[in-house]
Amino acid sequence: MKALLYPVDQLISPLPITTKTRVFSNPQIRIPIKGVGKRCCIAIKAVLDSASIEELRHQEPDTKNPALSTSYRNSEFPKPNQTVLDAQTKVCTGPTQTKPLNEEQALKVLDTILRSAKGGLKDEEPVSKAQLGAFFTAMTIRANAFPEPTQWSEGERRAMDHYWPQLIRVLPKDVIFIADPEDSIMGIGSSIGPKFVGNSTAEMRLVGALREVLAGGHLGYEEVQGVLKDILPLKVEEMGSSSVSESLLSAFMIGQRMNRETDRELKAYCLAFDDELGPAPVADVNSLTHYGEPYDGNTRYFRSTLFVAAVRSCYGESCLLHGVDWMPPKGGITEEQMLMFMGANTHLTPSQAKMLLEDDEVGFAYVSQYSLIGLREHIKKRPPLATAEKVQQIVRARGKEAIVAGFYHGGYEEPLLMLMRRRGVHAGLVVKGEEGALSMTTRLRSANASKGLPVNYCSGFRSVNLAPACAVDGVSRESFNIEVNASDYGFASTDTPRTDRSVARNIELGLAALRGEKGPAYDRIVLNAGMVDHLLGSDGAQDISEAFDRAREAIDSGKALRRLLNYIKISNKVIS
Repeated sequence: MKALLYPVDQLISPLPITTKTRVFSNPQIRIPIKGVGKRCCIAIKAVLDSASIEELRHQEPDTKNPALSTSYRNSEFPKPNQTVLDAQTKVCTGPTQTKPLNEEQALKVLDTILRSAKGGLKDEEPVSKAQLGAFFTAMTIRANAFPEPTQWSEGERRAMDHYWPQLIRVLPKDVIFIADPEDSIMGIGSSIGPKFVGNSTAEMRLVGALREVLAGGHLGYEEVQGVLKDILPLKVEEMGSSSVSESLLSAFMIGQRMNRETDRELKAYCLAFDDELGPAPVADVNSLTHYGEPYDGNTRYFRSTLFVAAVRSCYGESCLLHGVDWMPPKGGITEEQMLMFMGANTHLTPSQAKMLLEDDEVGFAYVSQYSLIGLREHIKKRPPLATAEKVQQIVRARGKEAIVAGFYHGGYEEPLLMLMRRRGVHAGLVVKGEEGALSMTTRLRSANASKGLPVNYCSGFRSVNLAPACAVDGVSRESFNIEVNASDYGFASTDTPRTDRSVARNIELGLAALRGEKGPAYDRIVLNAGMVDHLLGSDGAQDISEAFDRAREAIDSGKALRRLLNYIKISNKVIS
């Protein structure tokens, strides 16, 4: 589990985990700051001015430009094979979302896998072990447990009948096990799957769990916890002796997601983070909100949470953000990219974050995490970790605590709230913001909006007194759900500013808003700060109009901007 949280050289060869190796050397642009002194300005590292960013988007993805989110991908990560990855996009998903391959697609994928296994791919990346594990897990679960519309197509069956006799001679035994664990799918009559037990004690436990997962079944809390302790080592010195094959690990991760994790399975993932971190430091603050943004960032629209945190900290609502610099599948703009771009220290420990939370001139903090980034790029779809990592409590508070998390796919709002309740926090909130992030929009809902829960849908709970909101302590809490219509609160309907992976553009919008420049970005920061205060039951936010007014005052007075500038400065000086 250490590899999930702090940098290590490598978890499972050959996919590296650390991402803190890039160094950018760039000119600086200076942006005048209104309201904090005539000559006061902020230096932000940038590669090119905004006029050149569009041109750079068309350059090779390896171009190192910290103004774009794509540049934060670690170049040490081996890239996945694109042909197989495209197939994973279709088949490594849920029982209703999966799109079976046609015969032509299936033949192409299996031919690519065969040529890769034989070392015959010339102009493509090899198919990684993680991809093999994920792809064949999807095929096995679909054959064993999915409804008829998302089981194998006739074309997939014909393609597999053609290629499997060749594949079984060249694929590793662990992949053959994943593809046909009980010798009931391929029709070859092989004993490899039924007899496979793994190559270590850790793999033996994992293989036993996988037999249930590959059949479409679920595991108990202790069973998942035991597997996680084995495959994600808790101590650095144990890593060499407890690693497992990438194929088996990716099979476990994507298999549990395809089967839709139960509450007990998600709880095991969630508490695995706690077991590794140990007791969290306790900040001497009256209120602390933990922000669980999706770690893979935004690719299209303005991401407001960093600026919202600066606003809320001005009136005593301390905020703790966490995430990574770059994460698949989206690889979008993250808080860490913005902070790194502006020169902040993004390597804070929990104890250092606690100090910034307690600092009267700051009041918010960011902690960088590690969550199998390299492996997750190769399994394509989000694993259970993507849900559990949103509800961490890396630092605790002496006073009230709340957790806010973003979601996109319907059905995950209740599991997230369940995890929050188990955390014992006073309030919990899930938000379906734009791109599945936390940013609610002021734009009116389109009449042609897609089915399912709308953007700006919120659901949560809050305590009616000051005792921790634990399920077993008899504390009363009230639940709620609401679709936030910004126009009901006096906000003009505006299109959300586009950022299109430009870290520089996202920062430009956020800083302009914190300078008091009115417009769509300003309105979104105010909306998200005030609405979260109100829905969480924060002190002084019972009246929604007053909640919005104090958010505006924090911006218009220059306090929020000063806090962001203070964070950049003090984060580079803080000492545990």
